[in-house]
Amino acid sequence: MLNQEDIQRLAGLAKLVIADDELESYTDEIGRIMALVQELQVIDTEGIEPTFHGNQKKNVFREDQAVPSDLPKAMLANAPDSEDGFIRVPVIIESEEA
Repeated sequence: MLNQEDIQRLAGLAKLVIADDELESYTDEIGRIMALVQELQVIDTEGIEPTFHGNQKKNVFREDQAVPSDLPKAMLANAPDSEDGFIRVPVIIESEEA
């Protein structure tokens, strides 16, 4: 069973601050959680496959297929200025002339 000092030490490791007036409440609550975990430890799970999800559905993937697209043309149609298939933007690099 964990005591209040254990809870304070664990809180410090987790970088949590627990107020003194909350310490007893946390100690009791964590004690109940630990008791529940101990109850679960006695359940015989021999021969039972572990489950990673609540349901056993599998994601269905399709093969990637290249399809023709006019997306570049549509994108360039919305650009204020374009040249040779690229969006033309103002030059923002300043030159340092000595």
